[in-house]
Amino acid sequence: MIRAGVLLRWRDRLPVTPRTPALTLGEGDTPLVAAPTLARDIGCAELWLKVEGQNPTGSFKDRGMVVAVAKASEAGAKLAVCASTGNTSASAAAYCAAAGITCRVVVPEGKVALGKLAQALAHGARIVVLRGNFDTALSAVRALTARGGIALLNSVNPYRLEGQKTAAFEIVESLGGPPSGLALPVGNAGNISAYWRGFVELGMQLPIYGIQAAGAAPLVSGAPVEHPETLATAIRIGNPASWTLAVQAQRESGGQFAAVPDEEIVAAYKRLAAEAGVFCEPASAAPVAGLLRLARERPGRFAGQRLVAVLTGHGLKDPQAAIAQAPPLPEPVPAGSIEEALR
Repeated sequence: MIRAGVLLRWRDRLPVTPRTPALTLGEGDTPLVAAPTLARDIGCAELWLKVEGQNPTGSFKDRGMVVAVAKASEAGAKLAVCASTGNTSASAAAYCAAAGITCRVVVPEGKVALGKLAQALAHGARIVVLRGNFDTALSAVRALTARGGIALLNSVNPYRLEGQKTAAFEIVESLGGPPSGLALPVGNAGNISAYWRGFVELGMQLPIYGIQAAGAAPLVSGAPVEHPETLATAIRIGNPASWTLAVQAQRESGGQFAAVPDEEIVAAYKRLAAEAGVFCEPASAAPVAGLLRLARERPGRFAGQRLVAVLTGHGLKDPQAAIAQAPPLPEPVPAGSIEEALR
């Protein structure tokens, strides 16, 4: 099956023109996977996992990036840049390669999973490592692109959110209607804004739960975090660029921001792989950890509901995390003992 891609599939709902290139790597149309044992423990009727790790570069970023890069190409851009904790860099590099645009990526020193940088390098991007955290990197590229001549591909680019809202359309289409509620990880906070935009355009109202890591939870505390810390590198952001839009989405939807400690993220990460068969990066497990925590805090709050948790990135985005959580390999056995060892 040929996947149409976001620009063609949702053309009537996107800001495209006849001059917008028909760019695609086959993004979108990601599956909803049922997670019955997690639903049981959350206390809801159904829990569906929106597996965004099945996008071309392994994360939800591809939905918005295809629109942003296509519009940059339409505008005649020859050079594009982004600040990234990893997933944005991989997606930007891939779509820039397909569009013939030179890509530059600025990453914070020591704060990015190597698997994500390997993708960006493979696609031909030049990496600049900056002293400081993600917020420092984003400020630097925003100042640079404000001078003109370079396209900015971070989620502050409005075309990114336009592409990302298409996941909301897919959920409603797949379920035959809106879910009772939706949970997703929140880092730079563009995605929560995009999902809410999608549901609003469909005329639908449902609570959206934005889940942050406890060590990087500015939207929960209401104040920027100067030195965010969490093993969930994709959401290790202390001052979200889309803060205002995210708060608006949370309030208008009747949802909630919540924070979960790393140990609960890791527990959900393991359960998703072992019980639902879905291998995601640690940040993607945060919404499931968040729903489990909210359910413990108020038993019965999700009774009878059909919930969706958005898993934003594939587990191979951060193989170091998987290796760190894996048990040691057993001692080797002689060939003659293989039957006994397999019992």
